[in-house]
Amino acid sequence: MDLPMLKQADEAIVVVGEAKSGAGPWIVRQALIPASANARLIRGLPEVELWSQDFIDDIAKSRLPIFHATDSLYAKLLQTPTRNASVSGNALREAHRRAGYALAIGMVTNVIGLEEYTIPHVQQNKTTKGHRLRDEQTTTIVPLLRGGEPMAFGVADAFPSAMFVHARKPDELKAGHLEGQSTVLLVDSVVNTGKSIIEFEEHIRRLSPNIRIVVIAGVVQVSTVKPGGCIRKLAMGKNFSVVALRLSENSYTGHKATDTEDRLFNTTQVD
Repeated sequence: MDLPMLKQADEAIVVVGEAKSGAGPWIVRQALIPASANARLIRGLPEVELWSQDFIDDIAKSRLPIFHATDSLYAKLLQTPTRNASVSGNALREAHRRAGYALAIGMVTNVIGLEEYTIPHVQQNKTTKGHRLRDEQTTTIVPLLRGGEPMAFGVADAFPSAMFVHARKPDELKAGHLEGQSTVLLVDSVVNTGKSIIEFEEHIRRLSPNIRIVVIAGVVQVSTVKPGGCIRKLAMGKNFSVVALRLSENSYTGHKATDTEDRLFNTTQVD
């Protein structure tokens, strides 16, 4: 609804049509400014506080840069081997690599965009336009070790010009890895509590306050992206996005035979 246009009209009229022809039931509320003011519409109309966190979250949730493919058919195929307890080692690493590649070309490109560049044409002595990730040559891929490495290799397959930096701890990511860079892709297999992501984000912001950060994960726990969740709070800030193969309600943390990292590297028997 164009409110500025309605304000300029000599007589403002809103035509809504019949209820059955609409997209769904309308939720009508009124805001009293100041809060002590008397209602000028129907007194029984529900009131809303414009500055309440719940109201802000309700508006912001549709705009938050948190993207996932939980219910998509391709995600169901990609995640099947990663959830199969009989798959481990190289086969599981390959499944994670494929998932990383799919997320990179299918979702990260939508978040960041593409750019054109000139490539040699298959016909001799001719050139044509190719495409790559926007600012790919100033992008740094950071797998959170060990679990994020196989998926990060798939991301690197999609963005071959990007820098690739291993980091087990935030301080292993140095200023030189970010100097002149436009984007950091933080890659992890599973985001459970979000603690590691927060630590990396804080470290990266100290080194490069305005750099774009995109988290790429196989699984992100729903609790971290719900109102009040730590990842959601980061996403409500500037230059921070999340791309996930799926969101999960299951807060179970694996151990040994069920731990993702141990399954990836066949170390389930190691104490």
